[in-house]
Amino acid sequence: MKKNMLAFAAAVLCTTGAYAQSTVNLSGTSDIFVGSMKMAGDADRTNVVNSGGLTTSWFGFTGSEDLGGGLKANFQLTSFLQTDTGTQGRFTGDTFFSRDANVSLSGGFGSVLLGRWMAPNFLPSVIANPLGDSFVFAPLILHMNVPLFNSTGWKSTTPADTGWSNQLVYSTPDIGGFKANLQYQFGEQTGDNKNKRNVGANFFYFGGPLTLTGFYERAQISNPGSGTYLGTTKTAWMLGGAYDLKMVKPYLSYGQSEADNTDITAKTLQVGASVPLGAGAVVGSWAKTKLSGADMNRKTLTVGYDYNLSKRTDVYAMVMNDKITNYNSGTSYGVGIRHRF
Repeated sequence: MKKNMLAFAAAVLCTTGAYAQSTVNLSGTSDIFVGSMKMAGDADRTNVVNSGGLTTSWFGFTGSEDLGGGLKANFQLTSFLQTDTGTQGRFTGDTFFSRDANVSLSGGFGSVLLGRWMAPNFLPSVIANPLGDSFVFAPLILHMNVPLFNSTGWKSTTPADTGWSNQLVYSTPDIGGFKANLQYQFGEQTGDNKNKRNVGANFFYFGGPLTLTGFYERAQISNPGSGTYLGTTKTAWMLGGAYDLKMVKPYLSYGQSEADNTDITAKTLQVGASVPLGAGAVVGSWAKTKLSGADMNRKTLTVGYDYNLSKRTDVYAMVMNDKITNYNSGTSYGVGIRHRF
């Protein structure tokens, strides 16, 4: 009897081990460039060695555990990094795991995630332009997400950062190339602001050469961290896409952003293209944001070349011109290297 029980216990343990497999990965991107920067409205040029020319540098841990029956538990703990100085975060005061800090369950139903993750605006804006998530040279990303601390007073049009804390996210399974995310950020406020929160959604369609994407956000809470009430309700939306013609891949996006405490609406149009050349690609993107009610336009054009040294390492060279109504224009350029691990 005892031998039978031991055999049974061993069989159970072996069966459990067959599906309760777990993986933990250390991964990230290190991106650094040397250049000379002058944005619209800047009084002087700045020569720099800076981090994140094409991708904001980051590192962290991700992993999953197979729970059986197609169900998996997953986690992400990733942090932004300034490669030029070794400083953690995107800016002073950025939380340590401001890129990702979450746990999720996934299966045939899709996935449910809790914690800090991308805001609805982020991935659609990256997919809809040929320079991806460059916060230095991508015109669309600059107009949406990077304020100018100079005489222009240019403010980002994204309602509440590119990542949201305290999220509940439902992601659909892939249905014929279509996926969507429904996102809710708890405000965690008390008193008069107890009902303030952020809500949004985005979608993605990948069908052969065609890519379509878009998002909608309604934000009342700031990020990162626990956040506070913005003092207003901000809304934003965007539609974008690309079509791979092999010889060239054109990109197009259009979106609007506004707040209920101002009459100004930001309307942003972006067109771009990627052209394969050798082991890399020539990339170009132009964005125009019109601030209706403020009689101000911003136009930014970037052209460059991204060359792949390997599957994980590339080098790039970019030139960018930036103009804002009634301010002096600026031209920036940079040469950099990016390594993924």
